[in-house]
Amino acid sequence: MQKKILFIGFVLMMTSTLHLKAQYSKTDSTYKRWFVGSTLFLVGNLAPVNPPNFAQLNLGYRITGKDVISLELITWKYAWPLGINPFFNKSYGKPEEKFPGYIRDYGIALAYQRFFWKGLYAAVHVMPMWQTFVNDDGKKVDNGFHLFNSYRVGYHIKLFKDRFFLQPSLGIAGRPYHTKMPNGFKEKDDKWSKYTPEPGLHFGYNF
Repeated sequence: MQKKILFIGFVLMMTSTLHLKAQYSKTDSTYKRWFVGSTLFLVGNLAPVNPPNFAQLNLGYRITGKDVISLELITWKYAWPLGINPFFNKSYGKPEEKFPGYIRDYGIALAYQRFFWKGLYAAVHVMPMWQTFVNDDGKKVDNGFHLFNSYRVGYHIKLFKDRFFLQPSLGIAGRPYHTKMPNGFKEKDDKWSKYTPEPGLHFGYNF
């Protein structure tokens, strides 16, 4: 069910590109420089089984019409290795691949976007994350840390006279560094890649 919800979100993301509009001019001084937003991954919290309890808040600033930086406050929990892609791998959700509990992450990401043509952009998100490992009895067993980075290509879509926006994207997400996981978690995680494809759909409000 969780995979179906994520898939529906991805379809909505792709169909939203039917209303493409140009990005800001490099010399335009009238656009709103600040924005707040989040991501469509929030719909995953509606999953009846293993909801991620996901939350994300973005605060961004447009340095120019083509250069954007933002901070992203993110938390979620997961009971399967991040290397199992829920869109492309049938092993996601299988009991034999489940951790002996779950991991709760808390992170602050710094993101940079560069616009190249109209609304087309590339982005890098670098996010240090602090982890709490919890066993099946609900007891904390360890703490950890990892870097969770993503590299994206997407499109910026203006809505309602540029009051709101959507940003559908495709990217690669991964962990170039993480501390040692506790026993049971490590064995499951080591079976899978540290990088995986990741669709996205950010949305926001300009002010």
